[in-house]
Amino acid sequence: MSLRNVLVVLYDGVQSLDVTGPVEVFAALDHIGGRSGYRIRTVSPGGQPVRTHSGLTLVPDGDLEGARPAPGTTLLVPGGRQTADFEPRLTDWLRAHGGGAERLVAVCTGALLLAEAGLLDGRRATTHWNACALMARDYPAVSVEPDPIYVRDGRVATSAGVTAGIDLALALVEEDHGRDVALLIARHLVVFLRRPGNQAQFSAQLAAQTARREPLRDVQQWITEHPGGDLSVTALAARARLSPRHFARAFQAETGVTPGRYVERVRVEHARRLLEDSADGITEIARTCGYGTPEAMRRAFVKTLGQPPAEYRRRFGGRRRGGAGDGGGVGCCPGRKT
Repeated sequence: MSLRNVLVVLYDGVQSLDVTGPVEVFAALDHIGGRSGYRIRTVSPGGQPVRTHSGLTLVPDGDLEGARPAPGTTLLVPGGRQTADFEPRLTDWLRAHGGGAERLVAVCTGALLLAEAGLLDGRRATTHWNACALMARDYPAVSVEPDPIYVRDGRVATSAGVTAGIDLALALVEEDHGRDVALLIARHLVVFLRRPGNQAQFSAQLAAQTARREPLRDVQQWITEHPGGDLSVTALAARARLSPRHFARAFQAETGVTPGRYVERVRVEHARRLLEDSADGITEIARTCGYGTPEAMRRAFVKTLGQPPAEYRRRFGGRRRGGAGDGGGVGCCPGRKT
């Protein structure tokens, strides 16, 4: 197996998990059957130690100025402080040499660094949900997608915050070495090899605001607990003791989404979890989650996740097949279940 180069850029204020999460994924290959798949090198402006946002100190392998992405290099740019504090030496170096990498990968607000260097112009990208509006405003040449946990556009890949960098790194390992190797790494790190890039950054409950008024909060909870129930606006309005029109207006005003959109998100999320964790048939899952027919669930999945339920289960089903999704596997202590 030939080694692939991973060059990681460090700077003061970097988010430590944006660095260590993907690096642990790439480095884990060394611990699986003694194989080496990646040569990892870290660099910083001036080759100086950097202090992360959380106060940790990271010591790089070398000086950014002397680094050049060799052929086949994945250039990893982690997130950290935003545009107001960008290090000019870093953005100048990315502008001059970022194009020489085989793959450009940004984690979290690292996408803002790539955008500042002009490397995302004309491309689709994402970043941490809290910075998506900023990136869209300051870099209009970038097509910002605020919902996915990661976005691949040709040789450029960007991810949402923190743990999404692990999801993206696992996807890159799968691309380089196959799904079985990526699955072994996921088990080794005791993480889930489940999340497709177009999965939302938040669950339905977290993506929407919590309603201020108790009747509406109770309705939100009811929807979550009864995805297979009658969740029409009329039925939900009756539960909140409001007229359907008043309920629909109030729900959207307080949660930021329409009742129908909220119900759709909850049902897809519930169905996705059943596909991952159970052996129930698709017809049964469709009924449990309130879809009138399996075809209705299929349309919802294609719209939301970009793939039908059967394909989603094939790729991300875990417990029913004893894969990484069962939460077991090899952790830091060989022979011990974690």
